[in-house]
Amino acid sequence: MAAAGRGTPGIVVLGRGGWPTFGSRLTRMAAGSRGCRPWGSLLGLLGLVSAAAAAAAWDLTSLHCHFGSFCECDFQPDFQGLECDLAQHLAGQHLARALVVKALKAFVQDPAPTKPLVLSLHGWTGTGKSYVSSLLAHYLFRGGLRSPHVHHFSPVIHFPHNSHMERYKKDLKSWVQGNLTACSRSLFLFDEMDKLAPGLMEVLLPFLGSSWVVFGTNYRKAIFIFISNTGGEQINQVALEAWRSRRDREEIRLQELEPVISQAVLDNPHHGFWRSGIVEEHLLDVLVPFLPLQRHHVRHCVLNELAQLGLEPREEVVQAVLDSTTFFPEEEQLFSSNGCKTVASRIAFFL
Repeated sequence: MAAAGRGTPGIVVLGRGGWPTFGSRLTRMAAGSRGCRPWGSLLGLLGLVSAAAAAAAWDLTSLHCHFGSFCECDFQPDFQGLECDLAQHLAGQHLARALVVKALKAFVQDPAPTKPLVLSLHGWTGTGKSYVSSLLAHYLFRGGLRSPHVHHFSPVIHFPHNSHMERYKKDLKSWVQGNLTACSRSLFLFDEMDKLAPGLMEVLLPFLGSSWVVFGTNYRKAIFIFISNTGGEQINQVALEAWRSRRDREEIRLQELEPVISQAVLDNPHHGFWRSGIVEEHLLDVLVPFLPLQRHHVRHCVLNELAQLGLEPREEVVQAVLDSTTFFPEEEQLFSSNGCKTVASRIAFFL
């Protein structure tokens, strides 16, 4: 992030293991070409493209920027690349994939949205929440994760002391206002909302509603994404009950999950939205659930990770990672206890 505004968060590197996130593969993606990469395309992942291909991509981008309506700051959405990447690399998340793409397309294609787009991502650890957020930054902004208009906040790093809450509120409000003044097409990511002291997010309330102008700033084209594990247990239970009743997980619908996620947030006094006006005034546009991952989804992650490393898909390595992964409940052994979060480190151990 650019060093603009007050209370500068700075760039946060959060290693997540199996899912590529802000500090791992997607950081390398930010330095390379945009677009969906086939499995095993190490050159594409590392951005080692030929000069001719890079020049051609830049020319196409320039033409799109010149004739299109998307060129605000470095906001240049690539929905084809996003959908392709999600389809290839996001395991077991039919709901999240569909909801995110649908919400983004509708928002971006609206020339005059009445409010910012506000997404709240919920699910068990290692299910792909941070990965999806990283992909959005990569495919929405030309600079990807290095864009000065992508801002990532972590409570452990940026808001660690409850005793400093009033200063955090002042700095956060100033930071958001200043950056929206510089560019209305900004992306704000708030990670680990379940570790954020309640009350801090209330300073965002004026920015998330449907007013035309706040503090002299047009903020209605901004995107806010909130990420938390809250609701994960409830989502897992719905998925487990579906499995026990022999329903396909793709039959699980958002309507089944929204109420239990909302209640989990309301019941969690440690969540940043606890007793929040943001929830009470229904300013969250979409609750995005991430389902727990089964054995074949973890296998997908292992194969994907091996491909990213440029390695052959050795079955003994895949099986060793699966055998070392803990699954729950105890009787069914159905869902990975940490999703794909530790896949990368486990692969390194078994190579």
